[in-house]
Amino acid sequence: MISGYLVPVLLLLSCALALHRKENAYDRLLVGGAEGLRLLASILPALVLLLTAVNMLRASGAADILTSVLAPVFRVFGIPPETAMLVLIRPISGSAALAVGADLMARYGVDSQIGRTAAVMLGSTETTFYTISVYFGAAGIRKTRYTVPAALLADFVGFLMASWTVRWFFPK
Repeated sequence: MISGYLVPVLLLLSCALALHRKENAYDRLLVGGAEGLRLLASILPALVLLLTAVNMLRASGAADILTSVLAPVFRVFGIPPETAMLVLIRPISGSAALAVGADLMARYGVDSQIGRTAAVMLGSTETTFYTISVYFGAAGIRKTRYTVPAALLADFVGFLMASWTVRWFFPK
């Protein structure tokens, strides 16, 4: 119910603040909209590329092959192999990861070990490549030499700790 009023209240507060400062609220909103469109134009190619790559991985069957290849590695670290697709997709696309997570929960149940692990993984990791492309693109930064490996390591730790935490708090 509150979310329906959020945008009008924010617009009203923005206009009230502009009036208080004796500024033209309409011009300020137009400038903000123009800046938003410029930002969208700068990050749109990266977003299209990421979403296309995710869809190609899933449609080609490469994601299934990667999942089966990585299953033994996941078992060594204590991560359920069924979540491999989620681990592969999450750093690339949040919406695709949500779809994979929903599929895992529908298949295994939300109260299952895999369902809970998927939920915690979704909440404790980031869409690394999306975030880097958006923020670095907005800031005009092109070199991500140390950022990508550090962010992927943080994601791995998030996946690992999500899996271990669910096993500790919800033993079979």
